[in-house]
Amino acid sequence: MGELTAESYFAAGHFDSPDNEYLDFVRKVAERAAQTEIYVVRREEEIIGSMTLIRAGSDYADIARADELEIRMLSVDPAAQRRGVGRSMVQAAIERARLIPGINAVSLTTGSSWDSARGLYESLGFVHYPERDWFVPNTDIELVVYAYSLQPRWIQPGSR
Repeated sequence: MGELTAESYFAAGHFDSPDNEYLDFVRKVAERAAQTEIYVVRREEEIIGSMTLIRAGSDYADIARADELEIRMLSVDPAAQRRGVGRSMVQAAIERARLIPGINAVSLTTGSSWDSARGLYESLGFVHYPERDWFVPNTDIELVVYAYSLQPRWIQPGSR
């Protein structure tokens, strides 16, 4: 699973080298599993997608607030992309968050130029919160923050 994540990030052009320090980090699935929830999508016996769900306070949390469940390291095998796998995983994260008392939102970061990922999140109702955007330490890589509220949106009188 860690190798799939690293390979999909590299194949998408997010990193210059398959030996990037962050890609080494995502390969350490067993360590991450001790503090997080890890989900895997399989087609037959083959892993074609994965994601990590994280609560605030975990060593793996980047942006999760106390009432948020954070999605990290969502990846889909390049051969399975554009087939709804990523969408299904994000929807599963939302459903998982609804089951956790005190969780009111799902949050995540994505690359500022990763248009297809941003389009997916926006199509599912995630909202960009630019005031929460941040740069990876010691780099010029900007990450943007999205969140999905689990609270119902009330329709104002006279609006549709």
